[in-house]
Amino acid sequence: MKPKISLITFGVRDLDRMIAFYRDGLGFPPHNYKPGDDMVMFRLEGTWLGLFPRDELAKDATVSAEGSGFSGVAIAHNEPSKAGVDQAFAEAIAAGATPIKQPEDVFWGGYSGYFADPEGNLWEVAFNPFTDLT
Repeated sequence: MKPKISLITFGVRDLDRMIAFYRDGLGFPPHNYKPGDDMVMFRLEGTWLGLFPRDELAKDATVSAEGSGFSGVAIAHNEPSKAGVDQAFAEAIAAGATPIKQPEDVFWGGYSGYFADPEGNLWEVAFNPFTDLT
């Protein structure tokens, strides 16, 4: 298998709200999306982000759509500087994200903070001084 992640899909409860957050709030460009579509995909640099109704995604995977608490997954967005982290974090909060952990110097030598999108999916915004992930 090629070591690559092509698409990350969030199963969402309120598709319209989540589209507004990612498209209008964070400026992610939708790909071939028309109002009323059941799924939206955003073309990002190096991968794609998909939003699909949670119950339908669970049905497709043959698992329960119920779930609560920490899912064990966080998506990361890396910036080239601490100032970039602060700016991206502020943009997410202004777009409607919930701050989980304010950006700060962290144990591994970088700088990061966490926010949750409107349905609780965790995002880390980080500056890694050892590896350029931007």
